[in-house]
Amino acid sequence: MIEIFHDIRRLYKFRQPCPELESLVEFYSETSDEHSRHCIGDQPFTVKLFPSYTPTIWINLGAPYHLRNGSDLHFISADQDILLLRDRIVERQNLPSDNIFTVKFNPGALEIIMGVEQRKLVNDVFDANGIIPAELLTRMKKQDSFEQRYQLLESFLLDRFVRNKTETSLLSPVTQAVTSFINSGMKLQTEELAQQLFVSSRTFNRYFHAVTGTNPKSFLASIRARTALTAYKQNRTSFSVYDFGYFDPGHFYKDAFRFTGMKLSAIH
Repeated sequence: MIEIFHDIRRLYKFRQPCPELESLVEFYSETSDEHSRHCIGDQPFTVKLFPSYTPTIWINLGAPYHLRNGSDLHFISADQDILLLRDRIVERQNLPSDNIFTVKFNPGALEIIMGVEQRKLVNDVFDANGIIPAELLTRMKKQDSFEQRYQLLESFLLDRFVRNKTETSLLSPVTQAVTSFINSGMKLQTEELAQQLFVSSRTFNRYFHAVTGTNPKSFLASIRARTALTAYKQNRTSFSVYDFGYFDPGHFYKDAFRFTGMKLSAIH
């Protein structure tokens, strides 16, 4: 299954964060055995995810699995929990016995909550024990339900957030630039966005690297490609590349290929 082009959300149960964390945590989720069997059956399958620069923790409640992060293949054991930035195309090879608990953070959230700089997470897979205490992970795995697990984790994250209150001064200008980019119909260039913030291009790049782990051009391109591809999938008849700041259809197709690694004609 491929995100955007297939409804992968139907495989999982979801919970939204509490109001205090809603700007930092995108969602909590856990594999739904009932939905997975209904949608996929009892055969192995893969889930492909595109870059989003959203730090994601996968807590393994089931069997070992293989994970491809860009060109790197990782074997994730049954007792291994991981953190990755999702700055590359990620593909997880699933078995019917898999069960994954996910917490997906917004860009920059880990630094605010945990003091972890996002730029240090690029291009690799990390042990989640370095972020979430091993004792808490063990307690979560012993719970009987998704509800109990996400409540335990959210209580921990909320406590850390309240105690730390370390919101970086760099997050605000990055958020402002992203909002301006979207409101412009995704047409503004990085130089124009930097001018709006009254900073140099070099400073603007430094802000984005610190908060997202990549440069502004790559980050904003991922937002545009994801948004455009979602609209393309929903209604190809009414879809127009010009609504998303592309110069022409060729520009969109090239951008879509860079983002997905596939030609649109190959995706059903």
